[in-house]
Amino acid sequence: MNMRFLADMGVSMRVVEWLRANGHDAVHLREEELHRLPNGEIFAKAKLEKRVVLTFDLDFGEIVAFSHGSPVPVIVFRLRNTRVAHVISRLAAVLAHCEVGLETASIIVVEETRHRIRHFPSGPD
Repeated sequence: MNMRFLADMGVSMRVVEWLRANGHDAVHLREEELHRLPNGEIFAKAKLEKRVVLTFDLDFGEIVAFSHGSPVPVIVFRLRNTRVAHVISRLAAVLAHCEVGLETASIIVVEETRHRIRHFPSGPD
C-alpha cells in the first residue's frame, strides 16, 4: 500500500528518500522551507494533505490526543539508536504491521525492538 508522509525536522532526509524509493509520497519540511513551522501547523498541514507525520517530537502525542479524532496518524520514534539505517529498519517493520493504524487517528510509538499503537475515536472532520 502506497502512503503519504510528512517528515518533521528531526527525521533524516534519507528516510524520506527511502520512502520515495519504496513507492510512497513523502515530503520533508526542509524541502518546503517550513523548518520553523510550529507543531500545531505541521499537524494541520498533514491533515489537509492526508499525510502521516514522522517525528521524534513527543509533543505530537498530545496533539493527536486533543485533536478530537482528526484522521492524522503520527509515527513517533523513541529510539536510542537514531542512525538512518536503524530508523529505516524500524519504520519498515511498522509499515509492514500497522496498515490499519496508519489509516485512522492514531499514534504509533516506535521503540528499539517494538512499536505500540494507540487509536483515538474518530471525530467530526
